[in-house]
This record gives sequence, structure tokens and C-alpha cells, in this order.
Amino acid sequence: MPSTPALTHWDSPFVNFVTFAFPDGLGDACRWVHLKRFHLPAGAPRDDRALLTALIAHPEFRDTYDGAGVWLEPRHGQWWSDRITPDSYLAVDDATATGVIRSWAAPVDGIALPAELDQRLHEAVFTPIHRATSRYELGELPEDAHHDYGPIHMEFHELVLIDRPAGVLTLLVAADD
Repeated sequence: MPSTPALTHWDSPFVNFVTFAFPDGLGDACRWVHLKRFHLPAGAPRDDRALLTALIAHPEFRDTYDGAGVWLEPRHGQWWSDRITPDSYLAVDDATATGVIRSWAAPVDGIALPAELDQRLHEAVFTPIHRATSRYELGELPEDAHHDYGPIHMEFHELVLIDRPAGVLTLLVAADD
């Protein structure tokens, strides 16, 4: 069996809706997008499952997204990370991946997204989704996969974007606190 490729963590851009000016302070609902980008190793395997395995094994994957950062304990979002496998991710197309984020980020009570936020989402989220050669969405996990203080988010959406020409894998989490 081939060894798991090593991913190199590159950066972790964060888009916090609260930093953008919504009319009358409405609409942000404590929403945010956290991206973790990794360089693919030279000669990365063509099998996306091997890359998903490498992502799950990476220390940066152990993040509860509650502001505490990366943990030594095996937690990811609101789940025990050891309950997440490559099979937990479902292949999706560009339109589905984009739709997940667009539906989640849709204006609250008819309030339009501020133009600056819309532009930032286009650059940081939608462009990487469109450029990805493969896209995966974290599927439903069983109730007993929740860790000892999960669920901690009102909504939690996770995509993995693999852009082979750019040599980048992106873990994208969009959530509400």
C-alpha cells in the first residue's frame, strides 16, 4: 500500500462577516469562513482519497473552530476526528459546492451582503471552488461522532478543494457561531 503523502500547511485565511459593514449592523449573524491551504507534495498521487487521508492526518485538521485553535486531542469541528475518514467526504461538482456556500451566506432578512464582503467571498471562496479539479463536501456523520462538547455551531459546512494545476489543497469551513 502506498504511503500517505505529506501536505505542507501554507496559510489560513479567515473571512469574518462581522468585520464588514452591514446596514444597521444587521446580517452578519456571527458568520465566518476559515480556509486552510496546503501545498501538495511533488508527485502527489492522482488518488484524491490519499490526499483526503493526508488532510485528516495533518495536525491542522484538529481544529474545533471555536477560537481555541489547533488541538492535540482528536477533535475536528464538532466531531471526533478519528470518526472522519475519506469516505466521509462526498464528491461534488462546482455548482453544488458553490451552492452550499451561497445558500449559507445568503442575506439575512433580505439584507444584501456588503459589496466588500461579496468581493472577498468571490476572491477567497468562489474562485478556488471554480478552479478546483476536485471538490468534496463533508457528509453527515453519526450522532455519536460528536465530541464531548459538540455541536458548537449553528451551521457548519465543510468543503475540501483540490487544485492540482496550482498544487493546492484547501480545507474550507463556513460556519455560524
